[in-house]
Amino acid sequence: MRENRGGILYSLVYGQTISENVDPIEKKPLYHFHPGSRSLSIATVGCNFHCLHCQNHEISQWPHERSGIPGTAMSPQDIVGHAKQSNSTSIAYTYTEPTIFFEYAYDTAVAARVAGIKNVFVTNGYTTTGALEEIAPYLDAANVDLKGFSERAYREVTGASLAGVLECLKDYRRLGIWLEVTTLVIPGHNDSRDELRRIADFISGELGAEVPWHISAFYPTYKMHDRPPTSLATLLMAREIGRESGLHYVYLGNVNQADAGDTICPGCGQTVIRRRRLQFIEMAISDQQCQYCQHAIAVVVLGT
Repeated sequence: MRENRGGILYSLVYGQTISENVDPIEKKPLYHFHPGSRSLSIATVGCNFHCLHCQNHEISQWPHERSGIPGTAMSPQDIVGHAKQSNSTSIAYTYTEPTIFFEYAYDTAVAARVAGIKNVFVTNGYTTTGALEEIAPYLDAANVDLKGFSERAYREVTGASLAGVLECLKDYRRLGIWLEVTTLVIPGHNDSRDELRRIADFISGELGAEVPWHISAFYPTYKMHDRPPTSLATLLMAREIGRESGLHYVYLGNVNQADAGDTICPGCGQTVIRRRRLQFIEMAISDQQCQYCQHAIAVVVLGT
């Protein structure tokens, strides 16, 4: 995605949008950032991971043997204009890895901020501190994949280092960017009780009990057809582990479970945000407090 020209690395994907869609913010998934809003989602080709189970591998792993960089020419100003036209309150840099098209994302984020539009990353969290600090003034929220808690398994499945992701997650919190974490639970890879416990304890202890944890079911895809889909029993076990570790907000994804996406008040146990299949239904929160017991709810709503 970059080319060395006379000792300077040039981005080959700047302005080349391979995918553009208007999504509910819950699809990112971001459940506590502007719930019920729309987000204009964009991507270029390319990724710095080589995940064996990537569901967007057609664009994230664009083959070297293909000539040229595909995409539709769109300037940052074009993207901001599309966000306005679609009544999107945010722009999501997603589908592939936003740090791959960092310059493009940065310029778009700056233009979006001027226009009053928020910016969110959906990312693998393999970003240097310097790069994250540069875009942090314009980045409002992020969902970061935490794909396991074993250095060896992380490298085998993604080609990258777990330690780098953990440090990046802590950087997000230090920089005050709204953070949610997603773990795709893969049978035989990261579905043991011990590994799930270590993930939950890290989020609770290092990032904060109020950071939402999204636990998603795996389905065989790309180069990982040798594993079965994640069972509902495993996901329910993971949710219980998350709650036992002190996490206030734990969600299940890619599964047909009635309460999988509901937000429960940590104070009284009432449902304060109801969702169905990534769709916002209703909210019982006023001034970031539960309407039933006035317990504080960690949520960023429109206008805040």
